[in-house]
Amino acid sequence: MKKIKKDIKIIRRKGLYYLMDENNRIKKYKPWLHSIFCFIYDRIMRESVFPKKFNGSYKRHIEILKREFKPVHKKEILEIGTGTGNLAKALQRDMFYTGLDISAGLLNIASSNFEKYCFPNIELFVADASDMPFKANSFDRAVCNLSLNFFPEKERFIKELSRVLKPGGVFFCSVPVPEKISKNARIKGNLLSEEDLKKLFQKYGFAFKPCNYENGALLYFYGRLFNLHYSQTNVVKFVDVGGFAGWMQATPH
Repeated sequence: MKKIKKDIKIIRRKGLYYLMDENNRIKKYKPWLHSIFCFIYDRIMRESVFPKKFNGSYKRHIEILKREFKPVHKKEILEIGTGTGNLAKALQRDMFYTGLDISAGLLNIASSNFEKYCFPNIELFVADASDMPFKANSFDRAVCNLSLNFFPEKERFIKELSRVLKPGGVFFCSVPVPEKISKNARIKGNLLSEEDLKKLFQKYGFAFKPCNYENGALLYFYGRLFNLHYSQTNVVKFVDVGGFAGWMQATPH
């Protein structure tokens, strides 16, 4: 597999790729959702998490994804925190999709969903977002929906993201932020404010731009990875003059 780092051992079982440890055993991860709940995950999101925790709309969330990804064709895209594969509802079928999640149970459902939507080019990995098995400069686009708050090592993840994205590559994210949460809602995970997220992404060479979507507690934002010769001043200036127009469609260079 061309995207996998040298010396990384993987094994394929029932459509999923698993990483092997130094003893040639499958690496184990502790998913935040027990496998017995995987089959009702989407129902929980639609009927409980979105209306009661996010004070938002699951339907609107999917509509936003469709709007953002409909114009994008024939790109290598990585989704971190694939879950049950709902991005299949928004992506064009000519995308080259790689999904990563620590839950094999959710990825099995994702595999069925991508098959349902007739995607010919998908690879699904049981792996950790903060230690990805991919070579540098492997992906044109990356996306993380409703998962970033569960990552215990966010800075390490962003550093990894900057490694696996190609220069000029675009990252799209949706995540709850504390300033948008209603008073009585309790959302699991470690939440960072928009300003804290911006500082972290800029630290690793990303221009950061929030999207103009309102959906309860959720922040939707872009990050674009710049070449190392760009100074932070230039990155901020680029964002301030509205340089994000067309980024999802543009070709990284």
